[in-house]
Amino acid sequence: MASNTPRDKYYGVWLIFFMLGLGTLLPWNFFMTATVYFTGRLKDTSSNDRSENGTDVAEDRRSALEAKFNNVMTVCAMLPLLLFTCLNSLLHSLVSQRLRVMGSLLAIMLVFVLTAALVKVPLEPLPFFAVTMVKIVIINSFGAVLQGSLFGMAGVLPATYTTPIMSGQGMAGSFAAFAMICAIASGSEIHDAAFGYFITACVVIMLSILSYVLLPKLDFFQFYQDKKSNETLEEENSVNLMNRGSKDEVATQAREQKISIGAIFKKIWLLALCVCLTFTITIGVFPAITADIRSTLADGAPWEKYFVPVSCFLLFNLSDWSGRSLTAVCMRPQKDSLKLPLLVVARLAFIPLLMLCNIQPRFKLPVFFVHDGWFIAFMVLFAFSNGYLASLCMCFGPKNVLPHEAETAGAIMAFFLSLGLALGAGLSFFFRALV
Repeated sequence: MASNTPRDKYYGVWLIFFMLGLGTLLPWNFFMTATVYFTGRLKDTSSNDRSENGTDVAEDRRSALEAKFNNVMTVCAMLPLLLFTCLNSLLHSLVSQRLRVMGSLLAIMLVFVLTAALVKVPLEPLPFFAVTMVKIVIINSFGAVLQGSLFGMAGVLPATYTTPIMSGQGMAGSFAAFAMICAIASGSEIHDAAFGYFITACVVIMLSILSYVLLPKLDFFQFYQDKKSNETLEEENSVNLMNRGSKDEVATQAREQKISIGAIFKKIWLLALCVCLTFTITIGVFPAITADIRSTLADGAPWEKYFVPVSCFLLFNLSDWSGRSLTAVCMRPQKDSLKLPLLVVARLAFIPLLMLCNIQPRFKLPVFFVHDGWFIAFMVLFAFSNGYLASLCMCFGPKNVLPHEAETAGAIMAFFLSLGLALGAGLSFFFRALV
């Protein structure tokens, strides 16, 4: 780093990017973790029959809306994420960075305020289902713009500043799961607990907004922003000089600019496909399949109501966050090693392993891994590998190109990340049907 480069005092920029990363995925994680609340409001209350052993028939015969909630929620989240990530990559130069980031955060916060208010409003299952899916589409559309903008901003900074975004995104799930567990432990009715849960999300997003307002005031961030502006000005001056020169040179420059995105993609295509496959595998089974896990040990004990929030959501997100954070101190295998794509492909094994756990209801596959410990072990490895390998790919992407191409490379990597999420959401219907 040059001697005239200011220091990131007290890691202020690092912490702000961590907070913004947290705010990027927190909305989706709060919706995903609150499936107990959402599916509870989708139950067919007209059927209160009980089986001979005293269990609810509804447990085995869920309503159509309740049965499809996880899959439809995933699709409504991931398809807008893909579409708006692509639009952000193409149109980011037409809309200012400040408007994209601040506008997205404010829109997401308004949706959560509405969500908290609707907790107190009685709605029939179908209207509630429709409103919930519309809200999920909105928060993930703005979340995509926010995520693409953040990775673009990080591409201008040193490569290590992608790590706090990935780490903050990993912490978002842990925070959401922990908040839900606290809501359950409070002993409040599910509606009261959900109200406090969504208000908590509003507070965190407000802190993200305040963090972004503070970011331009930090010398370290402003230095790299000015450096980017100066490089852009130099490029414009070079083009102007060429305009005074031969037309052939101008034509050559124009052709080079047209193929720049393709040239950058050629340098990072393997990493882009790796991050895409990583998230395709993850979203293919989480949460559409894993959220339907049932404990074989609880047998009506208090652990039963905590089992899904703890073993599925909290454990996944803590392990995922650990994997993402590990890249701050260890980045192996190296970016040019074939071990990285091989490890990504090896994660395909987790799909059948998790499907053969005690997922209920099930109609085709047998339960092979009965004990809760199997599911917990698989989830830890599944989540840790997701976080570590995805973070490696996202960090290596901008390193494989020239410095002035780093922002575009970051946007391309963000697009393939979103593509993986969308593909996984589509495949989740197929995987769930196999169970």
